[in-house]
Amino acid sequence: MENGDLDRTLELLWRRTLGTPQGRRGPKQRVSVDEVIRAGIAVADEEGLPAFSMRKVADRLGLKLMSVYTYVPGRSELIGLMTDEVIGEVEHPSYQGDLRERLTRMARHMWDEYHRHPWLLQVESSRPWIGPNVSERYEWQLAALEGAGFTDLEMDQIVALIGDFTKGAASTSILARRTADRSGITDADWWAMHAPVLERVMTPGAYPISGRVGTAAGQEYNAVADPDRSFAFGLERLLDGVELLLRNRSER
Repeated sequence: MENGDLDRTLELLWRRTLGTPQGRRGPKQRVSVDEVIRAGIAVADEEGLPAFSMRKVADRLGLKLMSVYTYVPGRSELIGLMTDEVIGEVEHPSYQGDLRERLTRMARHMWDEYHRHPWLLQVESSRPWIGPNVSERYEWQLAALEGAGFTDLEMDQIVALIGDFTKGAASTSILARRTADRSGITDADWWAMHAPVLERVMTPGAYPISGRVGTAAGQEYNAVADPDRSFAFGLERLLDGVELLLRNRSER
């Protein structure tokens, strides 16, 4: 990426602060940068990022393909703008309660966000675009840990840990829902379809531990798995570790 595109994208991200003109100079433009971003979000919501293209955004706006590039430098830059936009679409909830309650609220907020916009799971995050909503999000996340007794580096790592766990759990949940929707078959029906063959090959006692555990889980979930419950259980265990880190420090 050229420095000019980098500067331009950052100016677009911070356009409401900087008062950056909407797009490049030239003939009066038919739409605004905000409309281009909203069109991109709509395309991504409907089709996901693998199928996302500038042409589809242009078609949605009734523009020629090259016209879109007068608003944003390119596909990756538009996705960065879209990401920052959706991160700011729901106000961050205020924190209440103890550390555990605050971190749970942080994770649940991100969990809900991934389910509103599953394409966020596919966004390249190793070098994120630093926009106003991304910056507000990070400040809000750190505020959950401020004053609890962690070092600054630990605060950053805990935010990353909870974010990575939530992203992975949300991916599993969204994939399960998508599979059920596309197949038109519930997990219970799926098991029923496979049961006759499985009963023939999995003789009693062949897999004693997995047979017992699998039966208990299947009866409880009435499905292959319960991603929501797995997320809640995993988050609780992760927070056990965060609290243990703090408790061990106070006992030294």
